[in-house]
Amino acid sequence: MNRTQKAALLLSSLSVYRSILDKPLPKAYLELLCAYNSPTLEFTKKWGEFFSLLCNSGFADNLMGYMTEVVLFDENAFTTAAAGHRWKTLPASVISAAQRDIDTVKEVAALPPTQLLADYTYATELGYAAKALPLWNIGAAAQPLADDNCINDIADYHGKNGCGIFARHRAFVWRNGRIEPVLHPDEIRLSSLKEYKTQRETVVSNTKAFLSGIYCNNCLLYGDRGTGKSSTVKAILNEYYTDGLRMVEMPKERLCDFPILAEKLASLPLRFIIFIDDLSFSGEDKSYAQLKAVLEGSLNSRPDNVLIYATSNRRHLIREAVSDREDDLHLSDSMQEILSLSDRFGLSVFFGRPDKREYLEIVRSLAREHRLNIPEDVLFNGAEQWAIERGGRSPRCARQYISVAEAGIKIS
Repeated sequence: MNRTQKAALLLSSLSVYRSILDKPLPKAYLELLCAYNSPTLEFTKKWGEFFSLLCNSGFADNLMGYMTEVVLFDENAFTTAAAGHRWKTLPASVISAAQRDIDTVKEVAALPPTQLLADYTYATELGYAAKALPLWNIGAAAQPLADDNCINDIADYHGKNGCGIFARHRAFVWRNGRIEPVLHPDEIRLSSLKEYKTQRETVVSNTKAFLSGIYCNNCLLYGDRGTGKSSTVKAILNEYYTDGLRMVEMPKERLCDFPILAEKLASLPLRFIIFIDDLSFSGEDKSYAQLKAVLEGSLNSRPDNVLIYATSNRRHLIREAVSDREDDLHLSDSMQEILSLSDRFGLSVFFGRPDKREYLEIVRSLAREHRLNIPEDVLFNGAEQWAIERGGRSPRCARQYISVAEAGIKIS
C-alpha cells in the first residue's frame, strides 16, 4: 500500500470529525486521493477540481492551514461538549477517536502533491500532463492544532470560543428560523466614537458586568437620529468578543421567535446580546406585547447568558396618536400601556442631539483623526453648512461631512 492509498483510507474513516467531509474542499481532496487508480482523464479532472477549490479558498499555499481550520470550526460531539466544559465526561473512546481524527487530518494534509503523482497507477501515461499539473504547498497547521497530542489545547479553545459558527464568527442575524453569521460585520470601535462618553460608559459597564456573570439589565439606547446608538452597540461587540461576547440581531417582526432563539443560545458557554435596532411600534401594532413578554412577564425566563439591547429614536416605544388622548375614560390605561414597555428595560440611556460646540468638537476630532489639512474656520463653516442642509447636527452628519471633505468634494 503506497502513501496515497493509506491517506485515502485514513481520511475516509474519520468518525467524530466526519462532517468535515461534507464540505466541498475536503470532499474533493478525498476524491482526488481515491482516484490513484482511475483513468488518466478522471485523475486529472479530480486534480483540477481540487486545486480550483483550494485557490478559491485562498489557501493554495497552505493546505494544512485550511484542513486544520475546518477541524477547528467543526461542530460535533467532542467540540460541543468542550464548548460546554463537559468534554472530560465523554467516554474515553470518543476522546480517543477525536484525537485520532485530528492526527489523521494533519497526516493526510502533509502529503506532498508530488507524492500523489508518484503513487498514481498510470503515472507513465500522464507524460507531459504530469509536469503541467499545478502544485500546492503544505503550509502549517492552525493554532491550537500545531502540536502533537493537542486535544487539551483544542478543548480549551472551544471552552473560550464556543464551537462551530460561534467560534468562527462574532455577529449573527436571526433569519428564517436560523442563526446565520454576518460575514462582514461593521468594524467600528469605541475609540472611533466621539462625545457621549457618559452614555457609553454606562452601556459598557453593564456589558462588562454581564460578561463577568452578573445578572444585568436589558438596555434601551434611545434619542435623536444619528447620535451613535447603533454604533455604540456594534462597537461594544468588537471590543469584547474576545471575552466571549457574541451578538444576534433580531428583526422586530420576529420577536415571537425569541423563546426559540433563547433556547438555542442557553446551552452555549458564550454570552449573547440580542440586538433589536430602530425599535418602535404604532398603536395598532400589537407585536409590542410580544416584546413585553420577552422583557418580563413570560413563563419563559431569559437565560442568564442572554441580554437584550435595543435602539430607538423614541423613549416611548409605542407611538401615541392624538385620538388616544381624546378618550378621557381610558386615558390612564393608554398611558400606562405606552410607558410599561419602556419601563421593562432596566437600563435606559439617552443620546441627545449635540449643540453647536459639541458638534464642532466632533468635527475637529474626526478631522484630526483623518489628518485633514484644512483651516479650522473653513472646516467649521463647511460643517455647519452641511448640517443645515441635512436638517440638524449629529455625529453621523459630522462623519459624512469629514468623508466629503477628505474626498475634496465641494459643498454647494
